Amino acid sequence: MRRITGAAFPLYLSANAAVVGSSIVAATLGNFDTAALAAFALTNAVFVPAGMAAAGALRGSMPFVAAHRDDPEALRPTVRDGMWLAICIGAVGAVAVAAVPLAALVAGVPAQTLDALGAFPLILAATSLVTAISVSATSMLVGLGHTTAVMRAGLANTCVSVALILTLVLGPGPLPSLGLPGAGLAMLAASLTGATIAHIALRRATVLAGRPLRPGKPQLARIWRMARVGLPMGATLLIKFSGLGVLAFAVARVATAEAAAHQVLVVMSTFVFLPAPTVGQASVPMIAIAARNGDRPGVRRGLLAGLTVTLPVLTLSGLMLWVFADPLVWLFTSDPQVHTLVLALIPMLLLSVIVDGAQALPGFGLLAMTRTMPSLLTFVIGYGLLAMAAVPIATAGGLAWVWAAYVGTTLLLVIGQTAGFWWYSRTIDN
Repeated sequence: MRRITGAAFPLYLSANAAVVGSSIVAATLGNFDTAALAAFALTNAVFVPAGMAAAGALRGSMPFVAAHRDDPEALRPTVRDGMWLAICIGAVGAVAVAAVPLAALVAGVPAQTLDALGAFPLILAATSLVTAISVSATSMLVGLGHTTAVMRAGLANTCVSVALILTLVLGPGPLPSLGLPGAGLAMLAASLTGATIAHIALRRATVLAGRPLRPGKPQLARIWRMARVGLPMGATLLIKFSGLGVLAFAVARVATAEAAAHQVLVVMSTFVFLPAPTVGQASVPMIAIAARNGDRPGVRRGLLAGLTVTLPVLTLSGLMLWVFADPLVWLFTSDPQVHTLVLALIPMLLLSVIVDGAQALPGFGLLAMTRTMPSLLTFVIGYGLLAMAAVPIATAGGLAWVWAAYVGTTLLLVIGQTAGFWWYSRTIDN
């Protein structure tokens, strides 16, 4: 527990900084121009899921890195393969982001929003590729236990982003205002900064110090072995965010106030949930090393330690949110009806976050054992059922029933992933 907590805390700070930074970007554009904010939201609708899927897929390198963390010669090919995987996944995401203007035109997006896009999608496409290369390095640093270096890269990314957003978008004093393209340039510069710091740390602060790490010639068989572990993990994130999008659509059909309340609840739950994925990542090296050594009790202790760290933190964070909910909700809305709806569902939010944390940790345990297909299968079934039932549930019971259905889906994920973890851990033996 002590080792996991020590490794997870820097990741938690980095994740919080990223959320705060993205919020400042949105707030700056919202105060600059409504059309720019709409164009930002439109591009982000592709950029964020692409980034999440890439991050999930590139976590597939973590158990392979952890298994060779004390053997630099065996580690080098894994690092090179991870870089090639990042380039491939980042390129796919870049193409998807660059295609946003065409997709928006086909979808009938208003001309004002289309005009506001400008070069922003192309800049963000480059950012998508750089971000994938950065995530490749940070995933490897996590696998090697260097989470403080990940925190430094994340904090530098956020600081550069905030400083340049305010400078390039608003154009204070004699500086010109670049608007939305300025926001894209700020995000690209921030990603380049984070990627540079992460790759320098990988080359200088780990067992790989002094060894050449150029990608070299791609080894397709080894890259595919890593991709088979990471891609299902990335797909689970895509499925989750797609499912949440269906929920938002279903709630929006009911009433404007309920749609606004749902968005506030999602934002608040995101902040409370952050400890779960950071602890999950921190537990991967421990479980992966135990699995490599054939230590079945060690594998299960790694998961138990992660749950023991995560669930009390999530519970305490949720209770604090509950206590201070009244003034906090007013920060998100001035509508009394929305405020009342959110306050009424804070207990459900607390329950959903705790259950979500309980499902995330077995998922990372499966990743550590390089067995991610049970997670993908469970997400397909759980979120598939939720997507099919979302509209009837929202119509029948409104926002409360939708969040109850979300909790039920997450419970299914807990059962499926825990069963998968238990089953595959049985196969580990000296």
